[in-house]
Amino acid sequence: MSLPSAPFEDGRHTEARSAGGIVDRTEWREAVTARIPSLRAFAWSLCRNGADADDLVQETLTKAWTYRDRFEPGTNLRAWLFTILRNSWYSTVAKRSREVADEDGHHAARLTAEGSQEWTLELSALRVALDDLPPEHREAIVMVGAAGLSYEEAAEIAGCALGTIKSRVNRARNRLAEAMDMPRGAV
Repeated sequence: MSLPSAPFEDGRHTEARSAGGIVDRTEWREAVTARIPSLRAFAWSLCRNGADADDLVQETLTKAWTYRDRFEPGTNLRAWLFTILRNSWYSTVAKRSREVADEDGHHAARLTAEGSQEWTLELSALRVALDDLPPEHREAIVMVGAAGLSYEEAAEIAGCALGTIKSRVNRARNRLAEAMDMPRGAV
């Protein structure tokens, strides 16, 4: 089954198809190819640049081919293609608004990032030091120091006296400071 080649009075081809729509790849290709001049004109009106317009039409055709099974038979193929083209254009414009033109590399030369190696090493050392603590001290320092619980809450959770949890936290801090080569009271 192929599209009728005789246009209507207004120059458009009929979009009428069988209930299955365009099934044959050749038929699909012919129907889309017939609309390329209209797509190029629309793309040029958006881009105002021949190369960009051609790229936009190519992207549109690629998406149309990829998603041809989503085209609903009996609907307007030209409108479907134009919608793909317009959405591709908006995506390109949004993407370009986030890009910085930097042909000579001046912008990139000004960008810096703090090194993370030192923090990674310190975090690894802290993990090792925490693992070396007795379990009850590790639990106490994590509840009070990391989770932000009050001494009272930590004592209730641990099921011990308030003085005991304070002692455990103090001992854990001192052992961590020693293991991390820090002065006492620094942790």
